[in-house]
Amino acid sequence: MKKDITMRKATFVKGAFITTLGIILSKILGIIYVIPFHAMIGEKGGALYGYAYTIYAVFMSLATAGIPLAISKVVSEYQTLGYYQTKKRVFYLGKKFSLILGLVCFLVVLLFAPYLAKFVLGDVVGGNTLEDVTFVIRVIGTAILIVPVLSVYRGYFEGHRFMSPPSISQVLEQIVRVLIIIIGCFLALNVFHASLTISVSIALMGATVGALFSYLYLFYKKKKHASKFNEKIRPVNEPLVTDKVIIKKIFMYAIPFILIDVFKAIYNYVDMVTVVKSLVHYASFEALDAEYIYSIMSTWGAKFNMMVLAISTGIIVSLIPSLTESLVKKDSVDVQNKIHQAFSMLLFFTIPLTMGISFLSKPIWNLFYGNSIYGANVLSYFIFVGFFIGFFTSMIIILQTLKDNKSVLISLVVGVLFKVLLNMNLMKAFYQMGLPPYYGFITASIIGYFISSIICIIVLNRKYGILFEDMVRDFIDIMIATIIMVFCLFIIKYIIPIYSTSRIINLFIVLLYGVIGMVIYFSYGKVSGLTKRVLGRDFYRTLKRIIIHK
Repeated sequence: MKKDITMRKATFVKGAFITTLGIILSKILGIIYVIPFHAMIGEKGGALYGYAYTIYAVFMSLATAGIPLAISKVVSEYQTLGYYQTKKRVFYLGKKFSLILGLVCFLVVLLFAPYLAKFVLGDVVGGNTLEDVTFVIRVIGTAILIVPVLSVYRGYFEGHRFMSPPSISQVLEQIVRVLIIIIGCFLALNVFHASLTISVSIALMGATVGALFSYLYLFYKKKKHASKFNEKIRPVNEPLVTDKVIIKKIFMYAIPFILIDVFKAIYNYVDMVTVVKSLVHYASFEALDAEYIYSIMSTWGAKFNMMVLAISTGIIVSLIPSLTESLVKKDSVDVQNKIHQAFSMLLFFTIPLTMGISFLSKPIWNLFYGNSIYGANVLSYFIFVGFFIGFFTSMIIILQTLKDNKSVLISLVVGVLFKVLLNMNLMKAFYQMGLPPYYGFITASIIGYFISSIICIIVLNRKYGILFEDMVRDFIDIMIATIIMVFCLFIIKYIIPIYSTSRIINLFIVLLYGVIGMVIYFSYGKVSGLTKRVLGRDFYRTLKRIIIHK
């Protein structure tokens, strides 16, 4: 009988690889579609799309309430203890809670959309109208009815270390979403000659329909493989755990995740209400130019940040159930090893990727969006925001797993305060120094996330005895490998042009430089022993087994 390869339990490294691969594939799809999408809706449409998604992100943070990671953690805990009936009730109570919360958030978005739109635009004129922004906010709000329940299913699978189905569901969700965006926008603009607002709204509906398809897939997989979720590792006399205790545990685990999502959304929200207004009023930008710069940060450039974040997300999702199991077993050595391995893996993949995108920002931007006055310039610096978000989020998740919610809150609040205080001040300072003023907004975000990360490192070291000596050693080797890679690419730039006005040629340039960079980086990693230390002695063999499912 043929085994279902999508329902196998995964170890930490294997789970991290599977999850990360699924997220990266979904993000690649999310990047590819922007080429025709940008060509169809332009900068003004991109800003409108960004307004809606920023508002959506805030309410989605509240609606999902950290449910997927909280469910994953609670399920993993009860599974390790052998509380199988309690584990099932976690799932059903999580669904009920998410349904209610999603409905409430949807109604708030629906009713208060005009006020949210007014707060976004203020008195800026010449770009999108108040009615346009109100309409798109209401459209994207429909996704809030589905995504919370979907997140419960993903958390339940991940809590059992079944990493493949959630990863496949993400790819499926993105495929459906992309098809609706491209086909829907094309038909609206070129066949039905609809307005830009209607076309952007159709694209935004892709989030709702994609989430629905993803939910139906996981619903089918859970029903089909019910026996796998009911497998008992060891017989125990399971105590009675009340619904009140379960809900309290989910809620307590979810609070930090809520805070993480909300505070990350606040960073975007601060930019949303300050970037356009500040560039217009204090830096003498035209409204359309200011909206274009904001659209780069919120929509177009953010797509590449998602590639960097995909890696950290994959590692985090796999780390939580694995780390929870070690904590329940009180295996402090294994906790230390898993934290070290998670951070080293994160740095190993994200540092060279971030530097590579920054170095190739000009051909990458032209490849996806065509020639632009601001695009490549913004992307070359903005990509570092993605790196710092990923590192900071990993720190916060580990602290939360250790149940230190107080330190989580302190680091989040301090980071956001620096962002709020520095955002406009740095913009003005950069402008007065003759530097691009929009670099001020980006720098404020980097400083905020960096300071939050430093607070987390100090707490993990002093309060929990987590040692970072091995991670520092890996970090130094990673930086050496990355510097060598960038230096070699810089030399090659004088032999092989790094930019062309042709999109096709830029595609080959990006691929060529990317392959050369990877070869240089991984060659140093192999010679120095970095790859073996970070990914394990049998990484390449494990990778082969994962790919061919053996």
